Amino acid sequence: MTTECYPYTSGSIPLQTTIFDPGWQERLGIDYKDLIWAETGERLTEKSFTRYRKTTSTKRVIYTPLTENMVKAAISNPLTMIISDGNRYHPREAGTYSRVLGKYVREEQALTLMEALRKMTIMPARRLEMRAPMMKKRGRIGVGADADITVFDPTRIIDSATIEQPSRSSEGVQYVLVSGVLVVKDGKLQYGVMPRDGM
Repeated sequence: MTTECYPYTSGSIPLQTTIFDPGWQERLGIDYKDLIWAETGERLTEKSFTRYRKTTSTKRVIYTPLTENMVKAAISNPLTMIISDGNRYHPREAGTYSRVLGKYVREEQALTLMEALRKMTIMPARRLEMRAPMMKKRGRIGVGADADITVFDPTRIIDSATIEQPSRSSEGVQYVLVSGVLVVKDGKLQYGVMPRDGM
């Protein structure tokens, strides 16, 4: 058995999901004011909640169903993989891995650097290998493996993305190679490069 998590107490999901069916305030321990409409950053009221929930839009709401202790326990559990669950409305898309390495490895020492790297690389690749054979070339460095590599400074790496600015780049990332092509060099995004898809 395995599970996955991202390192945030908040989540981002469509308002139409069954999580927000009647009784959600009691189940989640939050209220309208605790919901943020991701598109505009507005805090919801009963009126705006009802209006947005009736639309067919799949735009998202930010909510905070977890405590910091829950997140820390999930991240440090040996069965848990770290995921970003990419979502442009939430800081987890840009900040997940840097947050784990900076906050939970360096600052809080909830897990070691090698444990964190295993949870981000080889562990998810091995989980998917049986169903997706191309994953045998991911999550590891070796001859024939896909050349996707991130070089970071463990003393500086930290996330900068926030709910208000979810796409902000992390600090301490020096180089990123995708399919062997540098897309980040000396900490700067390289424009105009087109790595081929290794999958």
